[in-house]
Amino acid sequence: MATTADIRNGLCIEHNNDIVKVIDFSKFQVGRGSGKVWTKLKSTTTGRVVEFTFNSGATINEVRVERRKFQYLYPEDDGYALMNQETFDQISIPKEMVENGHFLKEGDVVDVLYHAAKDSVLSVELPQTVVLQITYCEPGLRGDTATNTLKPATVETGAEVRVPLFCEEGDLIKIDTTTGAYIERVKK
Repeated sequence: MATTADIRNGLCIEHNNDIVKVIDFSKFQVGRGSGKVWTKLKSTTTGRVVEFTFNSGATINEVRVERRKFQYLYPEDDGYALMNQETFDQISIPKEMVENGHFLKEGDVVDVLYHAAKDSVLSVELPQTVVLQITYCEPGLRGDTATNTLKPATVETGAEVRVPLFCEEGDLIKIDTTTGAYIERVKK
């Protein structure tokens, strides 16, 4: 058994008969009362995000998880085909388990979280950033750089992102997979 002092980002716990992952948390104390731990929890089964406040020192049931490296092979009708990097076993993952899956490119390596006791898939985590090539974007107007203006661009996976005006077709760009935001242009 763990306590609220053990809460950290990425921790998987049992809460309301579901396995949830801690996305964000903060500890605070009000006046002379006992402290509280505010958490933002994401369900591994439904993907729903809820906020919950624990009393300091409360016990929580920590779920032991394993991270396994899988390679993305190809899209399927209702999900994605992945291959284990060590055993070469293939599994099919529903689209709901992969957040921002439209940034996946064939051959990318992702982390699959497994419930260690039940050996079942909890969620799939993409790398923090990916490098993708722009396949289509409108040309930027010369001299229109007085503001931080962005334009829509389509990348090789079919996802649409907002990029600065100087980006052109064929450019490689780095994208944050959690927010879908443009980070920088990458040299070839």
